[in-house]
Amino acid sequence: MISIEHEEKLTIVGVFGEFTVADYREFEEEVGAQLKTQGRLNLLIDLTGMLEYTLDVALEDIRFAREHARDVGRIAIISDQDLVAWLALLTSLFIEADVKVFDSETLARKWLGEAAA
Repeated sequence: MISIEHEEKLTIVGVFGEFTVADYREFEEEVGAQLKTQGRLNLLIDLTGMLEYTLDVALEDIRFAREHARDVGRIAIISDQDLVAWLALLTSLFIEADVKVFDSETLARKWLGEAAA
């Protein structure tokens, strides 16, 4: 399951339980719409509630990242899983955005706020 909120040029995503390709496609649609109205944006992605994800999600993420390589400024990922940090590193190879993994939302928002200042 996925939840998505928008705060101007910041899109906030929360993933709970299994992260499926249907969830990822919902994310793609929401981000695509935000890019059309807001232009370049930042992402805050909270994966602390994610239990698992499917291989097709990882492949979809790489495809989407390549397609929007210049559309995102910073991506803050909240997670305590080592695998997520490795996937963030992999994704950063395909995009020009700064990607950083945090263990708290407070630190993630602070880092994202530095980009806006």
